[in-house]
Amino acid sequence: SSGINAEYGEADAQTRTNKEFFADEAHRERYEGYRAGQYVRVTISEMPCEMVELLDPHYPLVVGGVTSLEHQMGLLQTRTKRHRWYPKILKNQDPIVVSLGWRRFQTRPVYSIQDHNMRQRMLKYTPEHMHCHATFYGPLAPPNTTFIATQGATDKKTSSFRIVATGVILGLDKTIDVVKKLKLTGTPYKIFKNTAFLKGMFSSILEVSKFEGAMIKTVSGIRGQVKRALSAPPGAFRASFEDKIQISDIVFLRCWVSVDIPKFYTPVINLLSPDKTWSGMRTVAELRREKGEAIPVKQDSLYKEIERRQKVFKPLVVSKSLQKNLPFKTKPKVEKKRKKQLYVTKRAVVSEPGERRLTTLMQQLLTAQKESDKKKYEKKNKEKEKYLSEQAKINAKRGEKAKERRKIFYQKNAKKDQAGED
Repeated sequence: SSGINAEYGEADAQTRTNKEFFADEAHRERYEGYRAGQYVRVTISEMPCEMVELLDPHYPLVVGGVTSLEHQMGLLQTRTKRHRWYPKILKNQDPIVVSLGWRRFQTRPVYSIQDHNMRQRMLKYTPEHMHCHATFYGPLAPPNTTFIATQGATDKKTSSFRIVATGVILGLDKTIDVVKKLKLTGTPYKIFKNTAFLKGMFSSILEVSKFEGAMIKTVSGIRGQVKRALSAPPGAFRASFEDKIQISDIVFLRCWVSVDIPKFYTPVINLLSPDKTWSGMRTVAELRREKGEAIPVKQDSLYKEIERRQKVFKPLVVSKSLQKNLPFKTKPKVEKKRKKQLYVTKRAVVSEPGERRLTTLMQQLLTAQKESDKKKYEKKNKEKEKYLSEQAKINAKRGEKAKERRKIFYQKNAKKDQAGED
């Protein structure tokens, strides 16, 4: 008990010392910081003059701080999904306003989706009911930070839901490589055995050097490879194929090309305007709507109805000299059309009394056979219907019995469960 009393005495002495030391508010604020509920004066350097001139005391300001990481700028890779209440889909590289942490800024995201081989394939539009990746330029934020996006910051004209997308930060990898499909076409202008000189696919020697070793293919399916660039004409190159190609062949090169992420970042500064509004970069649709311009339509990109002419083949004509040398079974046996009918075709056939009786007998036998088959078919259908109706009754009885057994089983199990709980 004496040891416990000594400890209590030391604690009381330390408490009295702390109270005496922290009696002065300056000491307390130096070591503890400002307590909740105190009024403080904050001095912010390099503040724009509009912030002071247009300060509205009725408009609350929330003051916060960011970490050293969030002062840096870079590419952010996010997992994004279009909000289900927003009526439209989002277009690639259309400007959006992102609210991330303490910041609101406008940026231009590049949408992509990850293939099975980890390739980031660019998307023209966001999927309807699926997540996708969005890569944009802005202040860095730690992973798993959530954000929301709107089309505009202070747009009051919209009548629809304003939040266009939500997402989460995945990483801060600087080696983000978003790619898209590229299809180039060229034509041969000089052909050797398995080698050909091609043009029209590239515009310079530098472009050819980037695609050396790439696989190419003709419309007819002959595969090849880009070898070396030629000095003239510009963009021409030598290619080798697995077979000789024709001068009329079109050669395709299917490849993937990297997409540059636009480094566009504009903070929302609506507090620096008299009416607290702000308008940033507008979308292409908004610009066309203001100018009254229609969406450009490429006639080559429109789907057209395919009209194929029915090919009429010429009749096979075998010369008389060749017909003489053919065997009789392969000779054409096509008779010429006669202007007048022969006697054999236009003569009347008069049957004898015996032949008439035989014809009548055969017709009667066929009629009787048809009638017998019809009766057998009807009898078989009636038996089948009777069998099916009996089977339906049996199945109904089986279903009722099975239902009764299930009911008894569930009642017993319910009683067991109640007994176990008690």
